[in-house]
Amino acid sequence: MKKIIYTIAIFAITLASCTKDFEEINTNPNAPVAVQPSLLLRQVIYDFGEQMSYEGFVAGDLLAQHRTALDFNLFDRHDLKSPQLGGNPWPIFYTNLRDNEIILKQSQQTPAFAVYEGPALILKAFMAAGLTDLFGDVPYFEAFNGVEGTVTPKYNLQEDIYQNENGILDNLDKGIAAINAYTGSIPLEGDILYNGNLNNWVQFANSLKIKYLIRISGKVDVAAQLQTIFDEGNYITTNNENAVFDFTNSEPNSFRLAQLRIGDFNNFVLSETMEEILIDLNDTRISTFFRPFANANSREFNGLLNGIDASSTTVALADFSLAGTAFREDTSSLDANFMTAWETSFLLAEAAEKGFITGNGETLYNLGVTQAFAYWNTTLPAGYLLGKANFNAIGKTPLEQIITQKWIASIINSYEGWVEFRRTGFPELKNISASLNNGLIPVRMPYPAEAATLNQENYKVAESATNGNSLDVKVWWNE
Repeated sequence: MKKIIYTIAIFAITLASCTKDFEEINTNPNAPVAVQPSLLLRQVIYDFGEQMSYEGFVAGDLLAQHRTALDFNLFDRHDLKSPQLGGNPWPIFYTNLRDNEIILKQSQQTPAFAVYEGPALILKAFMAAGLTDLFGDVPYFEAFNGVEGTVTPKYNLQEDIYQNENGILDNLDKGIAAINAYTGSIPLEGDILYNGNLNNWVQFANSLKIKYLIRISGKVDVAAQLQTIFDEGNYITTNNENAVFDFTNSEPNSFRLAQLRIGDFNNFVLSETMEEILIDLNDTRISTFFRPFANANSREFNGLLNGIDASSTTVALADFSLAGTAFREDTSSLDANFMTAWETSFLLAEAAEKGFITGNGETLYNLGVTQAFAYWNTTLPAGYLLGKANFNAIGKTPLEQIITQKWIASIINSYEGWVEFRRTGFPELKNISASLNNGLIPVRMPYPAEAATLNQENYKVAESATNGNSLDVKVWWNE
């Protein structure tokens, strides 16, 4: 949806008669004064999902070492202040959080739009968590209000964004409460995640609660809350309940990599890290995610170490495995992923393994693996869970197995693979070839230049708290 900005030139005119009845005369009676929440909800879900799926492919997958870039790759070398084909999620979050705030206010101020309140609160929590998990402290409580609020909002502590009133966890609870309290007959329109099914939105919110409670579990005692959610069982349990929308094979809803020029698509190849993990597990998803390299005599896959210096290293495209056909030739099999059954199962498996809930970690892990293979339209090999992918495989810990399987399935899922690596240290990533960050894997995204330019005074506080906007200062839940 195009965002139209109307600019009004105001002239100093001494004749009062010139301004009499100005508003009435200059108002178009046929033009809408506000966007319908159904249209805006569709826009927020699609724009955020499409843009973050693209970011996942061209940036998140580089940081997670699912794939690597052959050229235009300063980002892959961990110069994260130099986004190229992608790697600047800040405006994606703030644009969509702002638009979602409009939906939320409409739902709270207009009874006819009350059905939108719960989903808008849940989406706000979802996008806010993604934002703060990447950057740490960010403008939040004073942000997103456009002309009605300050244009220079303060940066809030991540701890507060997660736990305070109107923060992430509180908004999930309020979103669920708003849905449960809704007794109207007006349907939720514009919902391309669940086609207006409010029960699915509650399941989505509960899966998000599991995710975010696990994320902050190193700082907060979350066991009682997790056990309650697990006992109630009202979270995403099957792939039919996933919070996703499907891409198509034609514009305007195809995956963006299908529309970019072939040179941009061919810039991204299998990472050596991903190759070694999938080959070691005898994981058949490698044929879904990637294709055999052109110079192979058989169905062989070859990955490249992340972060080469393209100015001094010559590589031949034909020697490495490109992304699979699902990312270009047949994007109808791809989803924009907000939350899934497999991620929920892996999170619960971790919760069980750590003693947060009384569930069986191995059972939940096996369920997550099965769901992840089905999600990626790949047949689960008969002996897969009996071999090196076994929950209790020799030389591995259950937690490493859980996070590694989640990491594999998270390809193109925003920055999730990298975020979970930062939180857990799994799977073990490689030192990149030509680091521009002193050989260190970044543990946060840097604030972009526009943050300093447009909100300088408040930015300076956040900059100081991150040692000069360093990539190496951990966010609160990771300290």
